[in-house]
Amino acid sequence: MSKSESFDLKDFLPYLLAQAAEQTSVEFQYFYKTKYGMLRTEWRVLFHLGRYGSMTAKEICDRARLHKTKVSRAVAALQDKRFLTREQQEKDRRHETLGLTRAGQVAYADLSQAAQRFDRKMVADFTPEEAEVLRRCLIRIASL
Repeated sequence: MSKSESFDLKDFLPYLLAQAAEQTSVEFQYFYKTKYGMLRTEWRVLFHLGRYGSMTAKEICDRARLHKTKVSRAVAALQDKRFLTREQQEKDRRHETLGLTRAGQVAYADLSQAAQRFDRKMVADFTPEEAEVLRRCLIRIASL
């Protein structure tokens, strides 16, 4: 067996992480897509505004590690759904502060509860110690 044949993709950590992320993302999609008609980037933008308060699209891009084009499309879609507002900044009219409307706050609260239930379900087969180690390891990898 050559070196290239000894490499097994199913044991390659980046591949495993991508597979796990995709699987869990698709499963959680049921909650935000079915009830609110949102796409993945839309719920991520909504969650950042709900969790951290008003901010600019650039701040969301930086926090969520999302491309500005995707955030821009998500902001437009959320505004069409009446989940967020845009307010031009006085000091620089090229920038807008984004915030949640009352409907956006309700959607955020509802989806936050669904996310917490989903999270508990995901780690239900793990011991509390295993779940904690998994979280710590993923946080460390995400901050590389």
